[in-house]
Amino acid sequence: MAEKEKQQGNGSGEKQSDGGTATAKPKRAPKKSPSKKPPQPLPPWKVLLHNDDKNVVEFVVTTIIELTPLKEQEAVQRTVEAHKTGLALLLVTHKERAELYQEQFTSKGLIVTIEPDEK
Repeated sequence: MAEKEKQQGNGSGEKQSDGGTATAKPKRAPKKSPSKKPPQPLPPWKVLLHNDDKNVVEFVVTTIIELTPLKEQEAVQRTVEAHKTGLALLLVTHKERAELYQEQFTSKGLIVTIEPDEK
């Protein structure tokens, strides 16, 4: 009969439990993510154009405009500088991109070297 009373409850149609105790899970402290440092700028590298005797000025200027973000006037200035002094600084960028520029200019038959920018 006690079992029937537990099932019938207090007359509201709800079943009562056997009197077991509920255990609450302990709350965990929120995990702290390691403090992240802001990304540091990559070390700068110079892309240097060398003078050569086999390429005409127009081809060099066109190639600079095609491969770099430099405009025509800047490309002409760099080309003339390389022609007069033997070397011109095309641009400064990070190493991976400088290596890409070097490969691209070499594939067009121009001499370009890269070196770290000491600042």
